[in-house]
Amino acid sequence: MSRSPHRVALAPGYVLHHRPWRDTSRILEVLTREHGRLTLFARAVRGPHARLAPLLQPFQPLLLSWSGRGEAPQLTGAERAEACAPLPPACLLGAFYLNELLIRLTTRHDPLPQLFDDYHATLVRLRGGAPLEGCLRLFEKRLLEMLGYGVELACEADGGEPLRAEGYYHFRAGHGLTTTLPGAAGALAGRSLLALAREELSDTRTLEDARRLLQAALGACLEGRPLATRAVARAMVRKVAR
Repeated sequence: MSRSPHRVALAPGYVLHHRPWRDTSRILEVLTREHGRLTLFARAVRGPHARLAPLLQPFQPLLLSWSGRGEAPQLTGAERAEACAPLPPACLLGAFYLNELLIRLTTRHDPLPQLFDDYHATLVRLRGGAPLEGCLRLFEKRLLEMLGYGVELACEADGGEPLRAEGYYHFRAGHGLTTTLPGAAGALAGRSLLALAREELSDTRTLEDARRLLQAALGACLEGRPLATRAVARAMVRKVAR
């Protein structure tokens, strides 16, 4: 990869989101390994004869080139970084959820190479048939850690006692985990929390406890702002239940 102050060539990246701009162009929100998240203007990429149109889609690993000053430089080229199969249809909404988290919670022009690698690895696992829920939970956990909001899963917030597999806990964002009774509303099993710390999510109870814990932590980071992908998922569940 080569670069100058206003020109970058062949940077590994993904399109997270795109929207139309003028008649034939798009505004791209992209995640790159070495430059973080940024906005690119892509000219003449819409329409039947647009050469780059099939490439500039989410979940496709790309090598992106751009140039220009300011907050939104111009895309000058794109090519596939590697050949890969499409994501399974059942994983698409979950993958768009990951994209929305990245757009909402990362800062533009802040390189996080390990987060990029985790995102790439998550998509590879989903293409390989890995269970969706486990992949989402592990990415949420690692995202929180990368952003400096990781949940302490080794000990209680009050007193610092190590978490016990047979114990039960409540979580409060900004404070941490505190002991509670087994039958208390919202109680999280210590066994589940320790499994999450080891990134071993295999059974239904562990996955459900991990989901509730991580969504509470993410909710604090989002400051109450709703996620569009969650709203879509809830609407789909209601439609199926009718």
